[in-house]
Amino acid sequence: MATEMARGWLERLNAAVADGGDVAALFGSECYWRDLVALTWNIKTVEGREAIAAMIKSVSPPSCFLIDGEATASSGITEAWFTFETAVARGKGHLRLKNGLGFTVLTTMTELKGHEEKQGPTRSNGVTHGACKNRRTWAELRAEEDAALGYTGQPYCVIIGGGQGGIALGARLKRLGVPTIIVEKNARAGDSWRNRYASLVLHDPVWYDHLPYIPFPAHWPVFTPKDQMGDWLEMYAKVMELNYWGSSECLKAAYDGEAWTLEVNRGGKEVTLKPKQLVFATGSYGPPRVPKIHGAETFKGAQYHSSHHASAADFRGKRCIVVGANSSAHDICADFWEHDADVTMIQRTPTTVVRSETLMQMAFAGLYSEAAVARGIDVDKADLVFAATPFRLHAAAQIPLAAKMAERDADLLKRLNKAGFMTDLGEDNSGQMMKAFRTGSGYYLDVGASELIASGQVKVRSSVEVAEIREKSVILTDGSELAADVIVYATGFLPMNEWVAKIISREVADLIGPNWGYGSGTRGDPGPWEGELRNMWKPLRHEALWFHGGNLHLSRHYSLYVALQLKARMEGIATPVY
Repeated sequence: MATEMARGWLERLNAAVADGGDVAALFGSECYWRDLVALTWNIKTVEGREAIAAMIKSVSPPSCFLIDGEATASSGITEAWFTFETAVARGKGHLRLKNGLGFTVLTTMTELKGHEEKQGPTRSNGVTHGACKNRRTWAELRAEEDAALGYTGQPYCVIIGGGQGGIALGARLKRLGVPTIIVEKNARAGDSWRNRYASLVLHDPVWYDHLPYIPFPAHWPVFTPKDQMGDWLEMYAKVMELNYWGSSECLKAAYDGEAWTLEVNRGGKEVTLKPKQLVFATGSYGPPRVPKIHGAETFKGAQYHSSHHASAADFRGKRCIVVGANSSAHDICADFWEHDADVTMIQRTPTTVVRSETLMQMAFAGLYSEAAVARGIDVDKADLVFAATPFRLHAAAQIPLAAKMAERDADLLKRLNKAGFMTDLGEDNSGQMMKAFRTGSGYYLDVGASELIASGQVKVRSSVEVAEIREKSVILTDGSELAADVIVYATGFLPMNEWVAKIISREVADLIGPNWGYGSGTRGDPGPWEGELRNMWKPLRHEALWFHGGNLHLSRHYSLYVALQLKARMEGIATPVY
C-alpha cells in the first residue's frame, strides 16, 4: 500500500509538471523541497506549497519521476526513493508523504547526459593489445600530462587547498574529464593531517569518512590516526591520478570576466595559471583566529595558535594555558597532560560534550556503522538519507536525541560540572550536531580528555577570559593571575572569505561574505534564515568562484555536486541558477 501511494503521488507530480497543473495541491500545509543542483543549479531548499510551485514553474521542468524500490510507512509517514530526469541530467530523489500529501522532497543530480563517468562496462581498456611502434606507457603518458598541464596547456579549474576537500573534488573532476590542478602549500598530499599534533585521531567513525570511489578497506580502524589518514590521502591522490602540486602556494588571483590569472609559487619558481574556474578548498574555514590581548608582546614564553601545535614533548614540566574549550583545546590539553605538563583550560562559554561511544551508538548507528552496512545502507545511500531532511527540521529532531545522549552521559557531565567545567546542549537544546552546522564550534566528542578534566588532572577556569598577558603569567577577567610558560590559542578560525581577501581582494571577500551557518538566529549564526549552509558548494556572488570543504563526510558528498556544476560550465551547458 505504501508503494502504491508513493507511486501514485509521483505520477500526479509528473502530470502536474508536464501540463502546468496545480503542483501546490500535491503538498501539505508544511512542506519542503530540497534540491542539490538537479533543478536549480544551486544548493537550495524552498519551503511551503506556493514556493515549491513557483520553483517548479521557474526551472527547466523535470520529468519521468519513477519510484525506485519499495516504499515504507511508519508513524504516519510514507517514504520512497525515486529517479527522475531533466533535459540535461539524471537524478535520484527521496520522498516523504504525510497523510498522502508531499511533506519533504529531495532531488539530487547524479550525472549529466552525454558526460557520464566512464566506469563498469564503459571503462577504458588501458592498453592497446598487439604490436605498436613508438608505444608510450601509462607512466610516460602520466609524466607528459603532469609536465604539460599548467605550462603548455591550461587547466579548466584550479583548486586552492590539497587536503581532504581538494582531493575529493579533484577526484570527481578527474573522473569527469575536467582538467584540474590542486595547489597545496604542504609538500605532500596528506601533510595537512601529518603536520598536526601527534595525538590527533579522527573523532568520527570510519563508516562516515570514506572518500569517493575508494572506500576504506574492511580492516581499517574505527578511528583513524592522523598519520594513517595522511598516508591514505597521499595514496588516494596518486591512485586517482590527480595533478597535485605540492610545495605550491597561490599568491595572487585576478579575474577578467573570462578567466582567472593566478600567480603561483611552485617549489620556489613562479608559474602563471589561467583557469576558467577557481575553487577555495581550504578546510571549513579560513585563517586562524588569534585574539588580540593586551601585553601579549611582552610574554617571555611560547605562544601560538592551536593550528601550529605539533607536540607537547618540549613542554614537560611547564605551566601551560590553553585558551578555548572545544575539540582542539581538549586534544591539546590531553597532549600536555600526557607529557607531564601543568595545564589549565580557559573556558569562556559552555561546551556540549558527548562521549564518542554514545555518539556512535545513538547518532551514527542508523546510517554510518557496521550494522547499517549489513542492512544494505552503503555510504552513498546514507549520505542521501541524511540529506533528505531539510535544515528547518533538523533542530527539532535533534532535541530529543541530544537529551537522550546527555542522559546516557549524565555521570560524566555531572563530574565535569563539579570540576568547574560548564556544559550545555546549545541555546535550543539541539545538541552537538546543530552546533557543528551553525558555527562549527562549541562542542567536544570525548575521546579521553573529559575524564582528565573531571578528575582534576587538567584544570579548568570557566566563565572567564584572558584580560592581560604579562611576562610570565596571564590575568583573567575575574582579576586572578595564572603563572604561564606556554599559551595556546585554541580559538578557532576566521571564515573562508578571509583567504579570498588575502589572495584576491577585500572587495571580493566582502561581496561574497562569510561561509557556514544557515541563519538559525542563535549565537554566532545570525539570521535571516537561509535554509542551507552559507556559500558552500554552490555559486557565489562572484562569477567562477567556489567554496568547497567540510569534514570528510561533507567533502565526499558535496564534491559530486560541485564537480557536476563545473563540468556543465566547461561543456557549455546552460546553468541558470535559481
